[in-house]
Amino acid sequence: MDRIWGQACAELEQSVGPNNYNHWIKPLRLTAIDDGAARFASPTRFISDWVNRHFAKEIMAVLTRNGAPVERLRFDVGAVAAARPAAQAAAPAGHAPEAPTARAPRADLGAPLDPRYTFSNFVVGKPNELAHAAARRVAEGGPVGFNPLFLYGGVGLGKTHLMHAIAHDYQTRHPAAQVLYLSAEQFMYRFVQALRESSIMDFKSMFRNVNMLMVDDVQFIAGKDSTQEEFFHTFNALVDQGKQIVISADRAPAEIKGLEERIKSRLSCGLIVDLHPTTYELRLGILQSKTEVFRAQQPDLEIGAGVLEFLAHRISTNVRVLEGALQRLFAHASLLRREITLEVAQECLADILRTNDRKISIDDIQRKVAEHYNIRLADMMGPKRARNVARPRQIAMYLSKQLTSRSLPEIGRRFGGRDHTTIMHGVRKIEELLAEDSSLVEDVAVLKRMLEG
Repeated sequence: MDRIWGQACAELEQSVGPNNYNHWIKPLRLTAIDDGAARFASPTRFISDWVNRHFAKEIMAVLTRNGAPVERLRFDVGAVAAARPAAQAAAPAGHAPEAPTARAPRADLGAPLDPRYTFSNFVVGKPNELAHAAARRVAEGGPVGFNPLFLYGGVGLGKTHLMHAIAHDYQTRHPAAQVLYLSAEQFMYRFVQALRESSIMDFKSMFRNVNMLMVDDVQFIAGKDSTQEEFFHTFNALVDQGKQIVISADRAPAEIKGLEERIKSRLSCGLIVDLHPTTYELRLGILQSKTEVFRAQQPDLEIGAGVLEFLAHRISTNVRVLEGALQRLFAHASLLRREITLEVAQECLADILRTNDRKISIDDIQRKVAEHYNIRLADMMGPKRARNVARPRQIAMYLSKQLTSRSLPEIGRRFGGRDHTTIMHGVRKIEELLAEDSSLVEDVAVLKRMLEG
């Protein structure tokens, strides 16, 4: 029995992949094969149900190929941590079985990690150096001094890259540790699924027995009362156990509408790090790094002078778009055997360049103005009328009208639900002051340069 299941597991690991194998199939123990049915001991009903739905056909086929004809699977749900799985007993040479632990095996409820997202290929610059340093510290393990680590910023600034890098590095340093990375949407989906299947205790056990929980885009649970309730209790349980939590969002906790105050409070207890929009120097560094990687694969690649500098200047809002544009140029050069000149880049990327010409968001404007005048971002939406807050708010309104295509009512909504007439008043006030205040003219010019890259 052990020999058959050991051989079957070796094949299953290849066919379903290491992640699926380790988190779904490895926790099972084959106990009997009788009358065409393979019987397994499973630690939880959640795991057995998932395996039966997603991997039953492959398991039956592999067992049949290994001399044990099987037509159906049966599961006995109960603790199996005390017994060593047959797959470990028959582990091939060079693959030492993992030491059993007292924790119940965890199902892979999360998302797979992208092997490209590591610290080694994360380009560090002034806008992201604090986030990078904090992520490195968390990845080392041990006492950190802050929990959770909360990363926030706009799209394509490196939040997801850093989270994957933390998980990769932490797992390399602590192979026996359990790291769970998933999006807030996946957390909600798994929670609803557990409610529907009456397996909420399995859900709680799996999420609360990890060494590190990582939740991406937490703003998506805003307004979902039941999901927020479970997230709150999961968060507290892990913090009480000294387990590390890493969260990302598109804005700071205090600015996420629909998020319960008690969750905002918990999230604010750790280290909150803003990934600022990229600078020209950082974007150029990213492009140079990606070009070196591609040149290693294609040594005859030729890029004309000024191409990377041109891209770094013109595509300034989203690193993913920037990397995608460079990849398109690489493909163009490889397929057509042409040098990437400035003219070729302009022709090949015409659609991206047009899109990015006016791709400045109100969020970008509010964040940049708040930084420039050293006020809280929340004050942009708040009721304060003090001059040191009201004037920067009006400048942000003015720039939102000048640099975006948003309507006055929409701009008003983004400034705390203000009426469009308030926005008109703020815009006109700044226009009047620009005609007589040279220091304001300089401030607005600096802000425009920063926003336009």
